[in-house]
Amino acid sequence: MRTTTFAYASNSNRFLASDELTEQPFAIAGIPFDGAVTNRPGARFGPQEIRRASLMLCDGIHPYFEVSPLGFLGDAGDMALPNASALDEVRRRIELQASALMAQHHCVFLGGDHSVTLALLRAAKARFGQLALVHFDAHCDTWTDHFGEASGHGTWTYEAIQEGLVSAPHTVQIGLRSGGERAARTYVADQGGLIFDARSMRGLDGAGLQDCIAQVRDRIGAMPVYLTLDIDCLDPAFAPGTGTPEPGGMSSSQLMTWLEALAPLNCVAMDCVEVAPAYDHAELTSHAAATMVWTYLCGQIAKNAP
Repeated sequence: MRTTTFAYASNSNRFLASDELTEQPFAIAGIPFDGAVTNRPGARFGPQEIRRASLMLCDGIHPYFEVSPLGFLGDAGDMALPNASALDEVRRRIELQASALMAQHHCVFLGGDHSVTLALLRAAKARFGQLALVHFDAHCDTWTDHFGEASGHGTWTYEAIQEGLVSAPHTVQIGLRSGGERAARTYVADQGGLIFDARSMRGLDGAGLQDCIAQVRDRIGAMPVYLTLDIDCLDPAFAPGTGTPEPGGMSSSQLMTWLEALAPLNCVAMDCVEVAPAYDHAELTSHAAATMVWTYLCGQIAKNAP
């Protein structure tokens, strides 16, 4: 009797089943931290679920960019972080590890909650100088405190501008729709940046988004760009597995259009955060996250291809 045995490959715990990180130009690193959430915890488990979902992307050849990250990409695994430390200490550890990775690779970081982005921006600013910021999110993340605490996953954009890590006029927020005081919701625009909220994009297809995309590309120009993707920018119909879901969001096809069209920018790093697998359904959220990270990587590889 013939028996067939199925088993995961030894590198199945890496994004796209890529090799362990050595000298590849692009790197994946996980940040399993969710100690600054305000609603549902669980994003610390996001990195491994995004990796698992990425295995469904077959050989990784993107149908628009016609390239695959395989051969260019290594997976550094998850950062070593303390389980019970103050946020400042966690961020210090993240910044140290991110700095070492950014010195050798174009990095994509898998979160984790959105508080980790401030540490990543500190590392990126030290290496690349003042940054432009493209921020996909349902929430503005520009509150001046975190429910009575000085910092959290809802304050990092305000802190990044206040610290001078990013240029306010070159900061763009896309997909905002949550409730909150006006001073926070319009903070980026009040500082000279751009906001395309979810309401302004309702009903817009790929062609309809081109004016918005052109404004972003013209505004940012050749500046080094950090791109941060909170998966809750998507409507919960497309990404239910997140800590703070907000109805009325973007579709996955709208987000894909944005990522494909922004590929020519001078991107220096990306993160994808707030995937919380415990609240997911049919792995919709982790598959969306994996696909968006894959699209970003392919866009960066394609523009540098001979």
